[in-house]
Amino acid sequence: MNLQLIDTHCHLYGQDFSKDIRAVIERAENEGVRRFYLPAIDSEVIDAMLQLEQDFPGKCFAMMGLHPCSVKEDHKQELALVEQWLAKRPFKAVGEIGLDYYWDKTFIDAQKEAFHQQIEWALHYQLPIVIHSRESMADSIEIVRQHQKGNLGGIFHCFTGTLEEAQQIIDLGFYLGIGGVVTYKNTHLREVLKAVSMDHIVLETDAPYLTPVPFRGKRNESSYLKYIVEKVAEVKEIPVSEAAAITTANAKKIFGA
Repeated sequence: MNLQLIDTHCHLYGQDFSKDIRAVIERAENEGVRRFYLPAIDSEVIDAMLQLEQDFPGKCFAMMGLHPCSVKEDHKQELALVEQWLAKRPFKAVGEIGLDYYWDKTFIDAQKEAFHQQIEWALHYQLPIVIHSRESMADSIEIVRQHQKGNLGGIFHCFTGTLEEAQQIIDLGFYLGIGGVVTYKNTHLREVLKAVSMDHIVLETDAPYLTPVPFRGKRNESSYLKYIVEKVAEVKEIPVSEAAAITTANAKKIFGA
């Protein structure tokens, strides 16, 4: 089947891929993945991320932002670096940004401050945002709502929330990033997906994390996007080719064709 897919969220610049990245990209392309969007984390990954973009022009695309788990004592310096980079060259999105209450709640106020600031930069540069919202969905949605004056867009990455949360996100003009979790046995995500229009869904792997069934427990990679699109198609009771076409069109709307 000649699918055209877009992996809207993958950390292919990471150490997990340092030895075989060309093979990883090739396997993904063989499964129809045409574009790979790379979310930033913090200053430690920027060089590797930009190098990957350079090595695979027209295929790998960098974002710029400070991940909430990297909001620590030095977050002011990290944010200053993000600001410098956004002013220096074009990026496809401001991301991944947001809130994470799962690992550490020490810097929640600073996380919120960083999230607000980076949304403002996204609005200034007319870029979409890619949102991390682990254990923090209500606050993440509320902060986006405060900034939504009609021209803010983007993705709630790794969406695993409720139907009510999905509806709030859609009402704000945002998309749901659906990844490997949709293939897991005990997830409620399939029930949410059934009730949501395909017009609001994009696909992602979050490689090397959140590997779909049947490879759960192993390193995730972009070629496994096929298992995600197949599951989404099954849940929505549509052909895989249709699920691929709609989600790819959605990703192009967000990031620009």
